[in-house]
Amino acid sequence: MHTDSSQTQPTPTPSPAQSHGAGAGAAELAATAPGGIRVIRRNGKVTNFEPGKINRAMTKAFLAVEGGSAAASSRVRETAAALTEQVVAAVTRNQSGGGTIHIEDVQDQVELALMRAGEHKVARAYVLYREERARERAAEKAANPDSATAAVIHVKRDDGALVPLDDTRIRRLVGEACEDQSGTKPDEILAAALRDLYDGIPEHELSQALTLAARARIEKEPNYTYVSARLLLDALRHEALKFLGMAETRPTAEEMKALYPAYFREYIHKAAELELVDSKLCLFDLDRLGKALLGDRDGNFDYLGMQTLYDRYFIHSNKTRIELPQAFFMRVAMGLAMNEIDREARAIEFYELLSSFDFMSSTPTLFNSGTLRPQLSSCYLTQVPDDLDGIFGAIKDNALLSKFAGGLGNDWTPVRGMGGYIKGTNGKSNGVVPFLKVANDTAVAVNQGGKRKGAVCGYLETWHRDIEEFLELRKNTGDDRRRTHDMNTANWVPDLFLKRVMQNAQWTLFSPEETPDLHDLVGSAFETRYEWYEKEADEGRIGNYRRIPATQLWRKMLSMLFETGHPWITFKDPCNLRSPQQHVGVVHSSNLCTEITLNTKANQEIAVCNLGSVNLPAHITPDGKLDKAKLEKTINTAMRMLDNVIEYNYYSVATARNSNLRHRPVGLGVMGFNDALYKLRVPYESDDAVRFADYSMEAISYYTIKASSDLAFERGRYSSYEGSLWSQGVLPIDSVGILAEARGNEYLQQDVALSGAFDWDSLRQQVRTVGIRNSNCMAIAPTATIANITGVSQSIEPTYQNLYVKSNLSGEFTVVNEYLVNDLKALGLWDEVMVHDLKYFDGSVQPIDRIPDEIKQLYKCAFEIDAKVLVDAGSRRQKWIDQAQSLNLYMSQPSGKKLDELYKHAWLSGLKTTYYLRTMGATHAEKTTITDNRLNKVGSGAEGGVSARPAVAAPSPEPGLSAATDVGGAKVCSILDPECEACQ
Repeated sequence: MHTDSSQTQPTPTPSPAQSHGAGAGAAELAATAPGGIRVIRRNGKVTNFEPGKINRAMTKAFLAVEGGSAAASSRVRETAAALTEQVVAAVTRNQSGGGTIHIEDVQDQVELALMRAGEHKVARAYVLYREERARERAAEKAANPDSATAAVIHVKRDDGALVPLDDTRIRRLVGEACEDQSGTKPDEILAAALRDLYDGIPEHELSQALTLAARARIEKEPNYTYVSARLLLDALRHEALKFLGMAETRPTAEEMKALYPAYFREYIHKAAELELVDSKLCLFDLDRLGKALLGDRDGNFDYLGMQTLYDRYFIHSNKTRIELPQAFFMRVAMGLAMNEIDREARAIEFYELLSSFDFMSSTPTLFNSGTLRPQLSSCYLTQVPDDLDGIFGAIKDNALLSKFAGGLGNDWTPVRGMGGYIKGTNGKSNGVVPFLKVANDTAVAVNQGGKRKGAVCGYLETWHRDIEEFLELRKNTGDDRRRTHDMNTANWVPDLFLKRVMQNAQWTLFSPEETPDLHDLVGSAFETRYEWYEKEADEGRIGNYRRIPATQLWRKMLSMLFETGHPWITFKDPCNLRSPQQHVGVVHSSNLCTEITLNTKANQEIAVCNLGSVNLPAHITPDGKLDKAKLEKTINTAMRMLDNVIEYNYYSVATARNSNLRHRPVGLGVMGFNDALYKLRVPYESDDAVRFADYSMEAISYYTIKASSDLAFERGRYSSYEGSLWSQGVLPIDSVGILAEARGNEYLQQDVALSGAFDWDSLRQQVRTVGIRNSNCMAIAPTATIANITGVSQSIEPTYQNLYVKSNLSGEFTVVNEYLVNDLKALGLWDEVMVHDLKYFDGSVQPIDRIPDEIKQLYKCAFEIDAKVLVDAGSRRQKWIDQAQSLNLYMSQPSGKKLDELYKHAWLSGLKTTYYLRTMGATHAEKTTITDNRLNKVGSGAEGGVSARPAVAAPSPEPGLSAATDVGGAKVCSILDPECEACQ
């Protein structure tokens, strides 16, 4: 054997003929080499990365092991070329902008590629020869210790100067990063990073080498995620301070604590000068605010949270980030305190809450607070009227609202259906679908300030003439001009339809210009009028209608939901009958994520909601109880912050501003529910978890309503208060009775018990006499990105998997369930084998025999939990909430019968809305080896993970229900897609 190149393992020596054939395809592969990438050899020398060398070496290895017949040579060249492409993709996936890779990393990937391909003989020869060469190098070094002098490494600073590597500083940096993180080893990080250094390495690559060395260890020791974040922050400090002319000292984390006040003053003034923040921020007492910054809290981020903040939230100038974490939180707090009397005191109060992670404002608030265009609201709900001016005016409103990071829910029900009469032209309408296509393309064209995709959801009532075509909007087949691949869709379902389904009765579809009042009617009034219209149709006075079995439409709804993830199923009557604001309008739709239920009226009111979420596990005491005193304090401050958004907010559409100032709705929610259960040692699939969902939401409801009423005492009640349910002393828990009376008790199975821990009677009296500041107070949003920032589980979601790779706009991140790891450590079960087992079983602990049953129950993954438990927990929460919740439903082995039972159960349980249906395919890709860094990935087109883009058909689960389609065995919605508009 001999050494063929600097980039692959030395390979078996082929014959001259074999060598001649091995070059085939090398030129093509060389042409695909990513620019700017170099390879570090063992002696520290840096050479260009050349894929052709990998190809030639692999070809020689194959021919040496298998022989050199003509037929074999042809197969070998094809195989080597294919495997080389895999290796190149693996070693360069994080190097799109150039960089360096170590020769050992290249060789590791070659070995893995061979093993994945089942080329075990070649792989074995490859491994044995690597081990042999490693022994030879070690023996040579031992025999000649004097010749093994370490090469001097110089670092190229940003100004081009070469300086010796400051070994003392990087050791201190890594030591600080590992401080208080058990299981982490600074020496291992340093050794791995130093291996990747070379003489003349740029400063930013040095920082990257340290971060990546820690990041590579996350799957084996979760605490490395915090180490990685701290090392990443060192690069961020240098970037920000350099821009402000303060980078001479290159401070470590400890040194930065003293520098934060001076940096903060410079940052605010420079950002205002560059028109990146509002110049009014300069009028704050910056010295006082700077002294209030808590530099220690920089160490609380995990790697995913820090990278997400850097990529998407921190203020930048020409892609140079000038905002550091504590300055970021203070900038947001200053914006929210802009109109306070003692604004410095309030800004510090808001900052301390945000930076503690006890509560987090929604993404638009974090993006835009303190900037020149403070569009802080999360959600906008609009109604589209039935005329061209109104339709295209609504689409224009979509564009303006989307531009500044608003998520949109459009009510399209008023638009006449296919075949509807057009008086102005004496023609017939093409229906609502062509206009939905225009709305879809507008969302694509006008993204959210260049920060995330435009986000819109179209709603249509189930009696609309075009409902059947609406159900098919997300299909990948059919006329693409009548498809909306980028827009979410949702069914706005009246109770009468579900009653007809259960009664196996007929259902009539109408065009809204012939039944104009149905849209605004709910409950018994809707049923009476709907039946009257049916008689009108039977007697020939309505022409554009269609009658079908209700169960036929219901099956199609479930079928499309299963096949495409859309339309979501949301319930009109509970949203309206339990609405505190039913005296002044109608809820015609929900929002982008199905948690907002506010009134809308075409050309008059665009509903607006401002969101934020309580970090539930941060309010669990060490002895496993809900810390009610802390929760009340958090909510009092959080509700003040949310209320402040309403005056401070930038409104791009006047009707949105008028509506928001009139009703002042906000949406306080929760995140980290499953983490809270871990702290309580309560399995998600248990009665205790359902009871905790009930009790925790009761506490949040009580303190939220009280906080809003206290604000009303200080600031005044909202202007449309009189006549509301609030003014009658009817709280959300009481409005369940209104729904029961309208629907009939046989169609409502919702527990309305109280815990007895809160004085609801006194609160009713306070709300009735003092009033309330906000027409709506609570809504549970998906919280995908802000949960990443705070490092907790999303919203009320069960854990997806205990070990996986999450893909989002910031890249790919290993996610490990820290609670599980800590439990396995305590049992002496956390080792290399366990890591591999978790990879093999897609993050599930259920098939691993040596894990105790108690642990298996506690750490069930989302698809291992009975979906009815999710509904039951959601039902218990819903009774306390004046709006709704983004409730995803998981089903591992779906069938028509199961889906039918699940969604009927959701309706009977009093839910207002449901969100995505996530289903798991019947099979998984077989895993031949798990010795690499691959994990089941959650994201777009993710291997062995989830995807919104169907690829492989699974068996049809039930006659009449479409077959599941999936990628790598799993198909769910796009909520975890890296480009998902709904959850970012």
